[in-house]
Amino acid sequence: MKKKFFALSLSALIATSSLSFSPVYATGNGPDVNGNETVQTAMLTTYDEMAAFLKKEAAKQANMGLEVIGQTVKGRDIFLVKYITDPKNPTILYLTQQHGNEALTTEGALEYIRHLGSNSKNIKEMLKNVNILIVPMFNADGAMGDVNFSLDNYMASGRHLTRYNADRLDLNRDHVNKRAPETRALHENVLQKYHIDYMIDLHHQGTQEDYFGKLTSGSVLAPYHPNVDKEVLLNSKKLAAVLLENVNSKGWGHVLKYDEPSTNTSVASNAMALQYGISVMLFEMRGMADHSYEPYVLGQKSNGYIIKQAFTAIDSTAKAIADGTINTADPAVYDNLPEQHYSY
Repeated sequence: MKKKFFALSLSALIATSSLSFSPVYATGNGPDVNGNETVQTAMLTTYDEMAAFLKKEAAKQANMGLEVIGQTVKGRDIFLVKYITDPKNPTILYLTQQHGNEALTTEGALEYIRHLGSNSKNIKEMLKNVNILIVPMFNADGAMGDVNFSLDNYMASGRHLTRYNADRLDLNRDHVNKRAPETRALHENVLQKYHIDYMIDLHHQGTQEDYFGKLTSGSVLAPYHPNVDKEVLLNSKKLAAVLLENVNSKGWGHVLKYDEPSTNTSVASNAMALQYGISVMLFEMRGMADHSYEPYVLGQKSNGYIIKQAFTAIDSTAKAIADGTINTADPAVYDNLPEQHYSY
């Protein structure tokens, strides 16, 4: 039977992760691929499963809007999930899977959409005070391995996933030229249409560690270009501080500062700040679902914790914007954060 997203709950994944449980996994230090492990991608939500899930939730959730903002190279609809109760509220955008092989970001976002549908009193109150936009699986062609170049040297068993779109463009290097239809759709139908105050760009990275040899579960980076407005940068750091305090307080969370900052104006963390005045945070989480380079691929026993980390990042920042606590977040939490470094 084909696996569905609905079975891919956090509890199920964490339970699966604990079959060979040891304390190292609980601290976000789950294993890399060790050469003896088959990387299975069948557990990941497919594009068609995601589309069906979003349509079902939109029909069920009174506060949820669902919009098609454009199509990929291969003609797949690109979805925007919207929770907008008052256009005057502060708005945050969560963007997942610009790189198609960075899949657990989308799994966390889909869990969050499901969570918002629980319609609890706290959720209703939160949604009165913040507008939430989510673009899940932005690079759907890359996520499905439906591309115009070979992926034969990639590691996964089952469908391959690649960083690039179908035309081998890196969407996170396309926010100035906007050559890809995916990038144009995002800019024309989301960034230029909605007044967005905050954004988290969710990614995955290769295996990194701190200077004591402990593996990181992720990293954050505020805009790095010198021309970014000071207030925009300050609010980006506050956004990072909220995430850091909520994720690093968990037993599985160990998030440091991203160690390869760039002034490239084509990457989202700089482009959205410079072009639209959005306070952006890059959030890189450990491990990729598929790659041609083995150290970049995460052993699957950590999947549950990485998905939970993505969920926590989204949930905690949305709450902080809604209740106003983001305004008193300490940017020094970000400024004083140590950098990670590669463990290989």
